Amino acid sequence: MKKYPLAILFASALVSVTSLAHAGEVKVTWQDPDKYTDIRPTSETREAFQQRVTKELDAVFQDLAKKLPDGVQWEVTVTDLDLAGDVRPPQGARINDIRIVKDLYWPRMSLHYKMSDSSGKVLAESKEDIKDMNFLMSSMIPSGHTSLQYEEKMLTDWFKKQQRDQIFPSK
Repeated sequence: MKKYPLAILFASALVSVTSLAHAGEVKVTWQDPDKYTDIRPTSETREAFQQRVTKELDAVFQDLAKKLPDGVQWEVTVTDLDLAGDVRPPQGARINDIRIVKDLYWPRMSLHYKMSDSSGKVLAESKEDIKDMNFLMSSMIPSGHTSLQYEEKMLTDWFKKQQRDQIFPSK
């Protein structure tokens, strides 16, 4: 009797692995991050912070690519990033700067993308300036993949709109 539930568990794991293998793929290029509008750290070195930010946002793009049909290749080049909030030196004798998050400092990202099917046919291509001026007004459910919840929501909302407007293909 115990073998039957184990077989079901194995089969469902196999289906999950198989479904992960059949999704769109994304390649993200971070063009000159040292020149971005705001990718400034508060308590890390600039290099470590940039690496963490790009790694976390790479994961967001990977999650979005899973919502594309099989064989779709998505190339993204990020040309500018302005994280939510503004970094300022603290008042008093503290060592680290602080990031102040107010509705005045909304997240923004400039990018160029190209999306192709498995035969190389271009499905969509554009230069985009994405922003979320209402980032503090909307409800958020963090994915747990990133500490950049405002930027993640901005990208997710933009991607959903692209699919809703049939610019990006859907599964």
